Amino acid sequence: MLKCDGRHLRHLMMAALAWLEQHAEQVNALNVFPVPDGDTGTNMLLTLRAAVAAIAHDERTAIGEVAAKLAHGALHGSRGNSGTVLSQLLSGVAEALRGATELDAPLLARTFQKAVEAAYATFPQPVEGTILTVARAVSDAVSRAAAHTSDLRRIFLEGLESGKRALAETPSLLPILAQAGVVDSGGQGLIVILEGMARLFDARDDSIATLSAPAALSTEALDAALALSARADEGGFGYDVQYMLYGENLDMDAIRAAISAMGSSPIVVGTPEAVKVHVHVSDPSVPLAYGESLGKLSDVVVEDMEAQSVAYRAARLAAGCTAEIAVISVVCGEGMSRVFRDLGARPLFGGQTMNPSVGEFLEAMRAAASARVVLLTNNPNVIVTAQQAAKLAERELGCAAAVIPTRSLPQGVAAMVAWQPNGDFDEVCAAMTDAAQRVRTGEVTSATREVHLNGLEVQRGQIIGLLDDQLVSVGQTAERVLLDLLERARADAYKVITLYYGEQVAAAEAEAAAEAVRAQYSEQEVTVLYGGQPHYHYIVGVE
Repeated sequence: MLKCDGRHLRHLMMAALAWLEQHAEQVNALNVFPVPDGDTGTNMLLTLRAAVAAIAHDERTAIGEVAAKLAHGALHGSRGNSGTVLSQLLSGVAEALRGATELDAPLLARTFQKAVEAAYATFPQPVEGTILTVARAVSDAVSRAAAHTSDLRRIFLEGLESGKRALAETPSLLPILAQAGVVDSGGQGLIVILEGMARLFDARDDSIATLSAPAALSTEALDAALALSARADEGGFGYDVQYMLYGENLDMDAIRAAISAMGSSPIVVGTPEAVKVHVHVSDPSVPLAYGESLGKLSDVVVEDMEAQSVAYRAARLAAGCTAEIAVISVVCGEGMSRVFRDLGARPLFGGQTMNPSVGEFLEAMRAAASARVVLLTNNPNVIVTAQQAAKLAERELGCAAAVIPTRSLPQGVAAMVAWQPNGDFDEVCAAMTDAAQRVRTGEVTSATREVHLNGLEVQRGQIIGLLDDQLVSVGQTAERVLLDLLERARADAYKVITLYYGEQVAAAEAEAAAEAVRAQYSEQEVTVLYGGQPHYHYIVGVE
């Protein structure tokens, strides 16, 4: 690798993502605690996905510009401790590469140094035997090698080998790892990422292409580690609180000090305008109220880790689940949540702009306490995440999970109508899938930018209509676009039209739109319901 510019960095990160995709479950198997917050491989995977997505179609060649976008994507996509540390490593990379066009040996060494400094700065009291230790070992080896050679391949490989040795030593630094019989999961995740990059630029080296299997994590070791942690913290696990804080001239040092004083595992990272906060506390209202006093909060997550651990232990003792087929349905909007709950599903809030994580799916399945679980995604952007969660379900929860890849809320409703709580699992899933596929979905929303697509010229702020995920209509009013969507869907050939109105639409306005639909489709059954969904004026199902 004689040179490395923005294009090479983009390819390296894509290779790292591909390799982590294949080994995230192995990293997850190293988790010490049986809670979603501990899904290290998943958290790192979701974070890396967000980072790579930010640069995937960026054609710029300056490595500093690509690194900046990479770090920005990682910050906003970070999940859990390991994901946030990864985002800070990438933030340090971006800082070191600011203004650079290409990478050379001295800059590579400085990049690793800055990455480690940023990661360590995340924690008021850094703990050795973690991903931090592994990252520092890599950085130290890279600095030593860069002093003697300009060969970027050789420098990188020496850093990787040093990181592997440090990873193997993590149990000697953290007693809880030795108790559980594992190496640090975050450190393993980092090695997987670096190994993926190494495979790209020198795939001929078999020692790089082969990843040794991580130490197995037995159930007994997991229980022992859980008990050890409980003794170390008599107050229990408490709550995991995460959120994004947006404001102006935010004081990072002051926020970090305040959050650190509130509880354990504090993480405060970001910029003076956007800060990611993570902390474990006994009272979640304290960090939330503090954040609200400084600015606007979004992506708020509060998880009861004590309840999760108690449920885990109870499940282990009971060694059994209910036979009923439970359904976890991704929903957005108060009204939509009520619709799915009334039909028998357990709502999991998420969807457009707020895709739930794998950990959130797993927790929802754990709470369902059923041997058989159906996951309704109701959004095309949630399908892959749900599929990953389903793969983990049998090993981590002892239940069978199937994904019905519904792409919209109306498809999810149709699937629920076909749901049977008891019966052959495969047959029930097949019936739900078939019912969902018979539904056409229309969505009415406002354009967020100018676009020329499918022969339509759209201006920012105009009302647009999508039919089965395709842009097909543009107009000045939501009602007019709604009627146009129904015409394009050939609604007159169907029997039922169901109209869900969003949080920004008044009930009287929605009823007026429904009357307009009834006037045009007098032979169809037309129902209007409050969905309360954000972003979309109307979501309509035709079946």
